[in-house]
Amino acid sequence: MTKPLRIGIAGLGTVGAGVVKILAARGEYLAAATGRRIEIAAVSARDSNKDRGIDLAGIRFERDPLALAAADDIDVVAEMIGGSEGVARDLVEAALKAGKHVVTANKALLAHHGAGLARLAEAKGVALNYEAAVAGGIPIVKTMREALAANEIRSIHGILNGTCNYILTEMETTGRDFADVLKDAQELGYAEADPSFDVGGIDAAHKLAILTSLAFGTEVDFGAVQIEGIEKISATDISFAREFGYKIRLLAIAEKLDSGIVQRVHPALVPEGTPLAAVSGVYNAVAVDGDRVGHMVLEGRGAGEGPTASAVISDIADIARGLVLAPFIVPADRLKKLVQPPVDTHKKAFYLRVRAMDRAGSMAAITQALAQASVSIERIVQRGDRQDGSGRLPVVFVTHETDEGTMARARAHLAEHEDVAGTPLVLRIEDGELR
Repeated sequence: MTKPLRIGIAGLGTVGAGVVKILAARGEYLAAATGRRIEIAAVSARDSNKDRGIDLAGIRFERDPLALAAADDIDVVAEMIGGSEGVARDLVEAALKAGKHVVTANKALLAHHGAGLARLAEAKGVALNYEAAVAGGIPIVKTMREALAANEIRSIHGILNGTCNYILTEMETTGRDFADVLKDAQELGYAEADPSFDVGGIDAAHKLAILTSLAFGTEVDFGAVQIEGIEKISATDISFAREFGYKIRLLAIAEKLDSGIVQRVHPALVPEGTPLAAVSGVYNAVAVDGDRVGHMVLEGRGAGEGPTASAVISDIADIARGLVLAPFIVPADRLKKLVQPPVDTHKKAFYLRVRAMDRAGSMAAITQALAQASVSIERIVQRGDRQDGSGRLPVVFVTHETDEGTMARARAHLAEHEDVAGTPLVLRIEDGELR
């Protein structure tokens, strides 16, 4: 009879506890489906006495997570600790060096050290699986590694952070501003006490860096991701976007151009009626454009106990079946260095919001300043409500297509204009690629 696959779980938070629950509930099915029983040999967590609502009877508790990497009775280390450095990195490296398979939900670790970890795994002939690290329960990693092997990927557009998507869709629904909705998100547990990784776009950028490597055969390069968060989006912007036929979403975008590969995370205007515009609340979605399949979209829950633990179990099941793939599809020594095209040359139409002085000639002066910066205007909308009592009015310009460099210079010029208060908000309009 085939020997059981023995698991060591490091971290018994939401996801780790969820893995224990699924193995208890679905153990017989998984044994039948994979041809091998999956057993938990040991676990490690900070507090052995904490009630987590799971049955750990008969399972060894290790105070030191690194003991899981050294144990002879463990075949797979499931790392649920998190963080790009420290114990999580030490454990994963030690487990791979010891010839153990690794399953992880740690996107930060992979975004910063993915290529090096892949080399370790391949040198030892073991799996480094990470379905749970990107988009929770959506099987995007498996789709990229297996189902889309026949395709040359042209682009990826994703909504990869549920906290940001919840905030933006609540702002749409209620008309409330960012700070107010963020507070609610924290109270509901959708946002951390320090939400900067989420609302600042860093979490989505970690996931995008991983997807970029899978899509284009490049080394994971988090440092090459252009990142902007949603902190400056206001209820006014949501309202203007709706008037123009768009919704605002935090997008994670990777595109293959003749000059290199672009990686961008930023809020953008997305046309209503498109799949990504329809993604609401804490849901995630990934749109992939391949030369054979064309445009396809995967949507689902991007976080939480059930979806993320489900993804971890799928990785463990693959190992039980004997499936060991190169972590980033292409063998690590053949991953290419990512070539980043000049950001300034990327072309889009833009949404530009300024707070303009309410006086005769102000609009003409601002429009002239944009013309001098070589920005062509398609549409101008001015609101008559002084939202902050400052005598300034929100004015929005929708530009014709122009390049990032030109738009950046125009924004800097307007920030110093006597008829404009503060730095204007600039958002890209992601249109044709999403329809």
